[in-house]
Amino acid sequence: MMAAPKKFHFIGICGTAMGSVAAALRERGFVVTGSDESVYPPMSTFLESKGIALRSGYRPENIPEDADVIVIGNAMKRGNPEVEAVLNRKLYYWSLPELLKELFLRSRYNLVVTGTHGKTTTTSLLAWILTVAKLDPSYVIGGLPANLGQGARFNDSKYFVIEGDEYDSAFFDKRSKFVHYLPELLIVNNIEFDHADIFNNLDEIKLSFRRLFNIVPQNGMILLNGDDANCMDVARQLQPLMAQIEEVGFSANCARKISDVTHTTHGSNFVLGGDKFEMPLIGEFNVRNAAMAVSAARFYGVSLEKIRKALKSFKGIARRQEVRGEARGIRVIDDFAHHPTAIRETLRALQHRYPGARIWAVFEPRSNTTRRAVFQQELPDALKLADGVFISQVARLDQIPEKDRLDPQAVMESIAASGRPAFYEPDAAHIIEKLVPLLKAKDVVAIFSNGGFDGIHGKLLERLRE
Repeated sequence: MMAAPKKFHFIGICGTAMGSVAAALRERGFVVTGSDESVYPPMSTFLESKGIALRSGYRPENIPEDADVIVIGNAMKRGNPEVEAVLNRKLYYWSLPELLKELFLRSRYNLVVTGTHGKTTTTSLLAWILTVAKLDPSYVIGGLPANLGQGARFNDSKYFVIEGDEYDSAFFDKRSKFVHYLPELLIVNNIEFDHADIFNNLDEIKLSFRRLFNIVPQNGMILLNGDDANCMDVARQLQPLMAQIEEVGFSANCARKISDVTHTTHGSNFVLGGDKFEMPLIGEFNVRNAAMAVSAARFYGVSLEKIRKALKSFKGIARRQEVRGEARGIRVIDDFAHHPTAIRETLRALQHRYPGARIWAVFEPRSNTTRRAVFQQELPDALKLADGVFISQVARLDQIPEKDRLDPQAVMESIAASGRPAFYEPDAAHIIEKLVPLLKAKDVVAIFSNGGFDGIHGKLLERLRE
């Protein structure tokens, strides 16, 4: 093993988790540099505010001569000039999950939050609850929670809350990221098909979760969505001598049962196992996310009083139903949702928050799954919940064979057949051009993308103000 590393260079630093960890390392006194091809706010401004030197574009000379460890993001591939330089120069390199395991996760109580949906919200809620309870947790979150001010923090606390993704770790390590995280308490929000670029089917995803379940120690705990058939199926196939499993959900079979849910324009109220809670978040998914975080905090002895205080004061996360601005009485919402289930649940939540308002959904098919035909039927079913829909051109079309691509025109036709106005436009500029004349006061525009979407949020607001 090398001497304790001091200087890190991140290839692909503007990824949400990469950037958050880079900033947290910098705060701990490490020297951090990084490069990315897509350097845009909020991550770019966040990193620069932490004093991290950013390079736009990938070039061998971006890698400092004296870097101890090169951290290679999981979006990086062979052929990337910096990746090739690392291999040619035989430099020491890690995936991000390896960095976390080797430097921070050993000898901790690791609370790992997984699932297809709700990871970032649940991780943020849990980290905030433990912070309010003065347990001072370290955390790594794939988003920017308003209460915490940043997506990662490393300290000497014995508690570490981490968002566990089922996506692979790096081009040189095809295991899911979460198998590196040494879980003591594991939350599984749900299991659905996603990441069509690396998983061929749902069974492969279930296998990855089964491997994760198998490394939770006997004195640990698995909190499982008791309403999700795929979660229950994975749990049924576990070995003996496993950690304790507790189901959380609305079903009668759940050990920790959620009931009496009510939504207002300001938030949600719910009962979990006889205890009442309220929070500013809205929607069934967010209620279950909160129930998971509450159950995890109770496992570590956090009082109900502290949990209630934390939930009531939670301010949300950047890019999760985030109001980016209002002009002429029209609200523009930014949301990261890029899976039909997440889009559907977000639209339902917005209907609760803005009753009577017309909701326009603007969707960029940009993730590795939504660019493919995998959700050709499910996408229109989710988007039909909106009062009007725009879809942009599928991102990076040339990377996907024509027969495997999503057909946005067919998505539009399916939505239009249900009586909703539906438009397919090539880019943000054309969408704004067509959308603005259709908008009126009290409308809500929900923009769904897991990328920058050419700054559509700010450009739309600017146009409305004109």
